[in-house]
Amino acid sequence: MSKAHVVGLGKSGVAAARLLKREGWEVILSDRNTSDTLLKQQQELAKEQITVELGYSLDFAGTLPDLIVVSPGVPWDIPALIKARELGIETIGEMELAWRHLKSLPWVGITGTNGKTTTTALIAAIFQAAGFDAPACGNIGYAACEVALAEIPPDWIIGEISSYQIESSITLAPHISIWTTFTPDHLARHKTLENYYDIKAKLLRQSHLQVFNGDDAYLSKIGASHWPDAYWTSVKGKEFLLSEKGFYIEDGWVVEQLPNSPPQRIVEASALRMVGAHNQQNLLMAVAAARLADIPPQAIEKALREFPGVAHRLEHICTWEGIDFINDSKATNYDAAEVGLASVKSPVVLIAGGEAKTGDDTGWLAKIQGQTSAVLLIGSAAPAFAQRLQEISYSNYEIVETMEKAVRRSLELAKHHQAPVVLLSPACASFDQYPNFEARGDHFRQLCLELVG
Repeated sequence: MSKAHVVGLGKSGVAAARLLKREGWEVILSDRNTSDTLLKQQQELAKEQITVELGYSLDFAGTLPDLIVVSPGVPWDIPALIKARELGIETIGEMELAWRHLKSLPWVGITGTNGKTTTTALIAAIFQAAGFDAPACGNIGYAACEVALAEIPPDWIIGEISSYQIESSITLAPHISIWTTFTPDHLARHKTLENYYDIKAKLLRQSHLQVFNGDDAYLSKIGASHWPDAYWTSVKGKEFLLSEKGFYIEDGWVVEQLPNSPPQRIVEASALRMVGAHNQQNLLMAVAAARLADIPPQAIEKALREFPGVAHRLEHICTWEGIDFINDSKATNYDAAEVGLASVKSPVVLIAGGEAKTGDDTGWLAKIQGQTSAVLLIGSAAPAFAQRLQEISYSNYEIVETMEKAVRRSLELAKHHQAPVVLLSPACASFDQYPNFEARGDHFRQLCLELVG
């Protein structure tokens, strides 16, 4: 019997282990951590004949596995995985495993630094409104292997695919791929901007149809010369399209431009209620995917009008005494946090901080100067952020350390400054205080509702 070793006991790792088990593999699932939750999972998976090893890091002392499957959160270049590849052990990501089981189905793959989640959720909503069984998976919704485990396969797969997942997917080739934005992120992992770009580009190169956000500074600079067959989008109008085929906004309408045919109005841009210019870009890319899949305008309009928005991305939690509390926990880098500030009414009481990432913070700091009445700093980045604010002569900040203190103090400051918005938009990863950005956003939501309850 072939032996498989799955690294990482998250949702993706468990789904991968179950899929391999169903295919007749002998499966070991390992995680270097241990906790009560993981111990409980270990017992549950033992009933399915899946061995779970906790507090364990890969080694190759005993019998070598035939296949190693890596969860999305596990770095691709840790010494154990480099060693595995040197030993000739097939090493793939969970997304690649799912693709091998689902490649007979059409996929839409969405990648990019920011905007992936909203665009993925919008595309899934449109395909579902058109009557397709089209689950969102990958970095959103289901793990890709969970979809592969379903008894009845879906019609389409809508995958939010991170650079980590592309890196560990050798043959993944969606029917339609979308590249939302490109700015420096995850450089601690990918080392150089060129390396990060090449990883993203791999997904698009292997896809049948490509859609690019033509309003993104980096992507538009690379331009149509690199991607001559792609569809481009622009919220600024037809003259900003980088090729003769694409989607743009004109007179409040999303317009489809195909070669050798007149422009066609598809849907009013105002059908999507989400705030911010970046959401108009997300809207264009979602409509492009839908039209490339031959979905009629009526289904697109219905989905957009009913779309509730995305949790943790400029999510409106509640309004109390005229103050809106908004959860933007998914803003885990400077660019996303800058977009968050630009998208809400000002002046803002901003809650920021967490585990800092490398990147250019100048645009974000300029937005803080122009849009906020006060900044509350939490997490391990707080002292460094405080110093950066001092350097730009911004003095209205407080280091409060925890989310509890931040939410309590934010209400006092919003009343004092007559600020219409309290915004959690951290510009940081969450791992110093939370397991992930969702847990951070959920905690913020809970504290806000308790405060105003």
